[in-house]
Amino acid sequence: MIGLSAVLCAGVWAQPEAPSSALRIGRVKYAGGGDWYNDPSAEVNLLRYARTAAGLDVDPSYTAVEAGSEQLFSFPVVFLTGHGNIVLSERDVRNLRTYLQNGGFLYADDDYGMDRAFRREMKKVFPDQELTELPYSHGLYHAPFPFPSGPPKTHAHDDKPPRGHGLFYNGRLVVYYTVESNPSDGWADPEVHGDPPEKREEALRFGTNILVQALSR
Repeated sequence: MIGLSAVLCAGVWAQPEAPSSALRIGRVKYAGGGDWYNDPSAEVNLLRYARTAAGLDVDPSYTAVEAGSEQLFSFPVVFLTGHGNIVLSERDVRNLRTYLQNGGFLYADDDYGMDRAFRREMKKVFPDQELTELPYSHGLYHAPFPFPSGPPKTHAHDDKPPRGHGLFYNGRLVVYYTVESNPSDGWADPEVHGDPPEKREEALRFGTNILVQALSR
């Protein structure tokens, strides 16, 4: 079983809101009009799958968290998605940067339409960096499930190749971002998007890889 001890040892996570070591994922709530709240079943289903497939100790619940809130530090992993605009305030930017520099991990999935806004706002968080494509040799693509060609293509969108990008802090991957891939839609309840079982399984496996990567850095 892969635990959270490595993440919790720094102490920043040991807050009253999270007395358990079970992994929770915080859904990032942001301003700007984008639908940050869509598919609330996604991370719940992913956590349940990761418990069975990888033995992770999880709390499969849905919890929204504002980017500028102290509650952000209760989550070793946070998830951001949507179809439209994203606006982070100065407080959001400072808080998110501190979170990421102190052991936090952000996974963002373009649900089609948020790419330009997400890149713009991440430039505020790490002004000296650009989102760079992860090589297929990166560990995220190889454990516990093999994805030798990178992210899966869960939904067609513009029929462009799926891509996975990252931001790093002191050599550690702290932001992982998928575009033209949309695995999080595959995590949602089957009736939401009507994805075939094999596509959902592929997406859930890939999501498990993301969680394992986030917790084993």
